Amino acid sequence: MQKIPLLPSFLFISAIMMGCFSYRELPVEYDYSYKGRFDKYNSYDFLIQGENQKLSTENRSLIYGAIESHMKFLGYKRKDNKPDLLLSFRVFADSLNFRGYNQPRIEDWMAKKDPDLEYERLKIGMKQGTLLIQIFDRKQKSSIWQGYATDHYGKVNFTDLRDVNNAVKSILNKYQFFADGFLEEQQRAISE
Repeated sequence: MQKIPLLPSFLFISAIMMGCFSYRELPVEYDYSYKGRFDKYNSYDFLIQGENQKLSTENRSLIYGAIESHMKFLGYKRKDNKPDLLLSFRVFADSLNFRGYNQPRIEDWMAKKDPDLEYERLKIGMKQGTLLIQIFDRKQKSSIWQGYATDHYGKVNFTDLRDVNNAVKSILNKYQFFADGFLEEQQRAISE
């Protein structure tokens, strides 16, 4: 009986596992509102939009599922009655120009929370296959954050779960705010 060395087998299995769980972060841009209360939100729901009807039901479900998974990771609870945030997404089938803003990194702005900063408009070229995710403050009735990703090497394949998760994760990794009270709740659970 031949013995298989443990270390090479372990490295081979590890390489396969890393391939399954790794992702290639897409280039992402995001804008935000200086009126956003990013440390005060803890619930969300989806805002259903007609534009997403161009996607198949299965493709929409993939995107909803990936967004929901990320929001759950950040501690947000889905609530259908008066949630703090309303989320929507849109896939752009064609290339177009989009208005964005040149702003400080959101983490830097949050340290100062200067609501009097000026918005510096930018024209951003969006390629075919761009995913846009918007987050609205329900009480303010306005968009407070939007992120968009396009793969510069080709369009995102919205029928592929891995591509969808990759695009959503790339975008929402720029929205790094845990739900209000979530970290304290986790700390209490650990100390009990």
